[in-house]
Amino acid sequence: MMRRRALLQGAGALALAGGAWPARAAAYTGPLFDAHLHYNDEAWGQGAGPHPLPDVLGRMQRAGVRGIIANSRTNDGTHALAASSQVRAAGITVVPFVRLYRNRDDYSSWFRDESIHRMVLDELARGTAAGPFRGIGEFHLYESANANGPVAASLMRLAEERQLAVLAHVDDAAIDLLMAHTASRGQSVRLVWAHTGIGGSPVERVAQLLARYPRLMGELSYRPGLTCDGGMLCPEWRRLLLQHPDRFVLGSDTWINARWQSYEALMAGYRTWLGGLPSEAARGIAWDNAARLFGLPTPA
Repeated sequence: MMRRRALLQGAGALALAGGAWPARAAAYTGPLFDAHLHYNDEAWGQGAGPHPLPDVLGRMQRAGVRGIIANSRTNDGTHALAASSQVRAAGITVVPFVRLYRNRDDYSSWFRDESIHRMVLDELARGTAAGPFRGIGEFHLYESANANGPVAASLMRLAEERQLAVLAHVDDAAIDLLMAHTASRGQSVRLVWAHTGIGGSPVERVAQLLARYPRLMGELSYRPGLTCDGGMLCPEWRRLLLQHPDRFVLGSDTWINARWQSYEALMAGYRTWLGGLPSEAARGIAWDNAARLFGLPTPA
């Protein structure tokens, strides 16, 4: 009896210390918004690739995804999703972003390449069958100092002027540098931080940036240290998400075909840890935060 009482007391202490031993909850069953989806040439292949439109649409439907940020290399993949009558009939909303890459070489030079700026302007003028482009990115900065490149600076100003969202795969230092290029010093820019510090920015630094930039959003794919035993949120991330339940979104990051092949499993993983959150917070991270960002209705 004494041993059982000690075990129960220990479990209570763990719960009070930050929910390190939460009760197993049912998975979240509501709609999902995929805020980081690529339909790249390797997957689509101008309709001849291994993942044609019916294939990726089926994967999204089976995963319960009802909205996506589409950004693709090349932008033809995004145009294909935006123009698909099948996607519309399935009730999946496509929010198109202009991606900066024509090929893989552009990943490491776009920030100083004026032809990229012209390409973005041309795509914005063209629009998509699903409506105007709503954002710029995903783009990568493998060295934070490259956030001061002339094209990086001009595109941040363009995003602010045209009220476009930005999807950026960068470190925490580059967040500050990018925001500094805007007239509002980042106070009015909708920047979605891809992977929310994939390089290992600690939770405290993430919280600092969320406080500094009121429209910064964190996207949670590929984030090391996010989940612990049983696929549930690690205690420090659970605390952060509950402190800022309106500042995070989910994504698949289908940058290679293997991510498409495991798409349903990726989304099931999100549903697992979302089920351990209060229902309002879970619904916000799963759908409402992204929907609010782009003015989308609640799916039927």
